[in-house]
Amino acid sequence: MTSPTVTLLDVARAAGVSKSTVSDALQGSGRVAEATRERVRTVAEELGYRPNSAARRLRRASTGAVGLHLPATATRLDYYMNLAFGAVERAQEDGLDMVLLAPSGASGGRIASRVDGLLVIDPEVGDSAVPGLLDAGVPVVTGERYLGPADGPTGAVVCDNAASLTALLDHVAERGARRPALLAPSGSSAWATALRATARSWGHAHGVRVTLRTVPFAATPGEAEAATRELLAAHPAVDAVICAPDGSAPGVLRAAAALGREAGGSAGADGGTGLLVASCVDGTAARGAEPPVTAVDLRPAAYGRACAGLLCDILAERAAPDTVRRHAWSLETRASTGRRG
Repeated sequence: MTSPTVTLLDVARAAGVSKSTVSDALQGSGRVAEATRERVRTVAEELGYRPNSAARRLRRASTGAVGLHLPATATRLDYYMNLAFGAVERAQEDGLDMVLLAPSGASGGRIASRVDGLLVIDPEVGDSAVPGLLDAGVPVVTGERYLGPADGPTGAVVCDNAASLTALLDHVAERGARRPALLAPSGSSAWATALRATARSWGHAHGVRVTLRTVPFAATPGEAEAATRELLAAHPAVDAVICAPDGSAPGVLRAAAALGREAGGSAGADGGTGLLVASCVDGTAARGAEPPVTAVDLRPAAYGRACAGLLCDILAERAAPDTVRRHAWSLETRASTGRRG
């Protein structure tokens, strides 16, 4: 009897190939060797795999839309709103509407009946919706890699988050910091994981202790202020604070002012009592703060365009499945680290 639970991922694992290869082999599309195509079909038949009705409909006709899944905290953060606008703009250039999916979302199969493909941004291992989206039976592009156990997406657009934090740590060290700290984001996204690991590895490589204080992935300025007060009370020798969450830098500045630490003032070996402040995410809050905050510009609107562009290219067969593209960032130095940008 045919099992109703056999998925593309099950077939992929049994055949020893990727999910996208299984999809191409069963649909008779893509650049799949004939021997591989035959093996996949045999395995699928042995397992009793049957494509769901949504996937069959999608192969017959386009819906003219793609879906966008953002983290549950996205509506509070400028970064994700700018990313979404960029993605919408790029999808429209290929004649596709963008459907914003609710964080709780419908099942992958139900979503696949309404869209031609999916964008999944900063997928968290703990997000129960992500595995179903990855196995929805349509092409999926992720913004950053998915670190969970499910099969990977059809494509991905990634930033070098380790390099961006390394640049911030190098910068505050050059400006005199000897005891930097990171307000590190909680969670299991590739971004959060890379930042925590990089802080440890940078400290080890430089013989410097980078003090880590975990804060919510989308920490508010108030939460960042409280965390910075606690951090500086417990570690008064800290002379630079790098805050990860988007929009949280003003809270760090308020904490510094309340404790008599001049943001951007001299710090480190010369005995200054200043505190260098920087952010892993640039935005309105960082640029408009007093003093303006040194930050990594992740170019979110361009990132959204890049993610949607890759999905459009895969749908139009201008890009092969399993394509990974890189997205560039820049370091914007400002007065909060003693240098006006």
